[in-house]
Amino acid sequence: MGTIITKSDKEVLHFFDEMKRISDLIDHLQADNRHLLDGENYLTDTELAGKLMLSKRTLLDYRRYGILPYYQIGGKILYRESDIVRLLEKNRKEAF
Repeated sequence: MGTIITKSDKEVLHFFDEMKRISDLIDHLQADNRHLLDGENYLTDTELAGKLMLSKRTLLDYRRYGILPYYQIGGKILYRESDIVRLLEKNRKEAF
């Protein structure tokens, strides 16, 4: 005769824990990969500062001195991710 599986069985609990973990990962991926216009990602000051491990003040200086391309819409500053990648590649220094 077959075994009855209940919601309190160890395997069932493990399955639902794993499903929750996968769901959380998918939500995290969607939040990190926002395609706004023409498949381009745009980052805020806070997002870019976190990714580059710079202060928002440093980003302000880079904008002021024409180092960093950006968009300003009202009081909001946005950076096109492809511009940042291109800037990083252009300024890459090879090791000896």
